[in-house]
Amino acid sequence: NISYDIPNAIDVKIEIFNIMGQRVKILANSPHQPGFHKVQWDASNDSGQPVSAGMYIFTIRAGEFRQTRKMVLLK
Repeated sequence: NISYDIPNAIDVKIEIFNIMGQRVKILANSPHQPGFHKVQWDASNDSGQPVSAGMYIFTIRAGEFRQTRKMVLLK
């Protein structure tokens, strides 16, 4: 689960990458209203195929704001 809080209406993009820097999945790419939001990743790629356990990186972009975090997928 990825949780985030948006102070005002803005376009939000959340992407997941593997360690090699290849994009695995886009979780969000749309305008969001202010408030608390939560997105759940089902451990699949953009094609719907399951991905292997391991380290992944996700980025959240909202206007000028950008944050990158690491996460571990355990199966």
